[in-house]
Amino acid sequence: MKPLRRPARRALVVVHVAVSVSWLGLSLGLLALGVTAYGTADASLTEAAYRAMKVFSDWLLPPIALTTLVSGLLLALGTPWGLARHRWVWIKFWLTLATTAATLFALRPEIAHAAAVGVPDSSLVAAPAVSTSAYLFMTAISLLKPWGPTRRGRRLRESQHGRAPGRRTAAARGTGATVS
Repeated sequence: MKPLRRPARRALVVVHVAVSVSWLGLSLGLLALGVTAYGTADASLTEAAYRAMKVFSDWLLPPIALTTLVSGLLLALGTPWGLARHRWVWIKFWLTLATTAATLFALRPEIAHAAAVGVPDSSLVAAPAVSTSAYLFMTAISLLKPWGPTRRGRRLRESQHGRAPGRRTAAARGTGATVS
C-alpha cells in the first residue's frame, strides 16, 4: 500500500481514535448494564438491562468494531509503523481482530439470548470486563509503544540504512552496542 498523505493519515487517525474510544465506552456501558442485570433481584430491571444491551449490540457494536479494525489496519499499512514492523502494532492488530470476532460471533448472540430469556447471566459481566481490559491495554500500548521492532522490522530498518544486521559503528564498538 502506498504511504498515506498527511491529510488522509490525520483524518484516519481521528476516525481510529474516535471509534476506538467509542468501543471502550460502549464496553464500559455494557459492563454497567451486565452488572445491573446480574446483581439485581428485580426481574423487570434484569430484563430491561438486557434489552438495552441488545440495542447496543445490534446497532453500535458491529460498525464500531469493524471500523476500529479497518481504520487500524489502514493506518498500519499506510504509515511507516507498518503492520508487522513493531511488536506493539502486531499485538494490537491481533487483539483487535480477536475482540472483533468475539464481539460479533460470541457476545452478540449471548446478549440476544439473555434479552429473550431475561435470566441473570454472569458471562455478560465477564465478557465486557475482559473486553474493557483488552481495550485499556491496547490504549496503553498505543501510547507507550513498548517492545521495539519485530525481527522483520529490524531487517527492514537495516536494509533501509544500508547496514549489515548487527554491524557496529565506531562509536558503538567501545560500548559493545549494536546499531539497529
